[in-house]
Amino acid sequence: MGKNAIVFGATSGIGKELAKILFLNGYKVLITGRRIEKLQSLKSENPDHYYIRQHDITDLDDSVKVFDELPDIFEKVDLIIHNSGIGENNFDLDWEKDLPTLETNVLGASRIYQLSYNYFKNQGFGHLVSITSIASLVGNRHVPAYHASKAFQSNYMESLWMKAKRTKKAKIYITNILPGYVDTDIITGPTFWMAPLDKAVKQIYTAIQKKKRKAYITKRWSLVAILMRILPPQILVKFL
Repeated sequence: MGKNAIVFGATSGIGKELAKILFLNGYKVLITGRRIEKLQSLKSENPDHYYIRQHDITDLDDSVKVFDELPDIFEKVDLIIHNSGIGENNFDLDWEKDLPTLETNVLGASRIYQLSYNYFKNQGFGHLVSITSIASLVGNRHVPAYHASKAFQSNYMESLWMKAKRTKKAKIYITNILPGYVDTDIITGPTFWMAPLDKAVKQIYTAIQKKKRKAYITKRWSLVAILMRILPPQILVKFL
């Protein structure tokens, strides 16, 4: 029996490229996202290996329906990747700017995490992966909601990893992927250590294959993670 996967947020960037690399490695993939035309375009490349489902992750009831519909698509699901996420600068702390970030990265993400974990628990096995961010390690005065929401995601995934270790009746793997800057549409303005999208996705897939608990993408961002933990806030505030 072949392998099956779901990628939440596969219309562009990391999610789209992960769907492609999964196909190349023998998976059939359910791809989701708000922009149906983007999903249809990807499906047209390999119609027999991609399934599409238009889905807005902030519609919590529809997230439940996605999982209710799975038996009509797959007999089993081996891998679920959560990649949906947004964020924007909010210099003046405008609530209307923060709200979509919180609805997507906190409420939407945690609903997918819960549904995925319970699905795998009932199935008896599975691997949940979330694309969080290096931003989860520290705050930022320009984009506080984004950094805080990514910290929420990382801590939730860590909690699920702990839970999986104590779940005796199911073999569930949890992987938290923390990318630094990757060359995608979400990046605006000057950055440093910008990773090409293909390089980042290859490293992400390797981490998934190895079922790592946590992986920094690209690998050199692990050095930044160490610095963020040891530098005092008085130093970090000069850069963040």
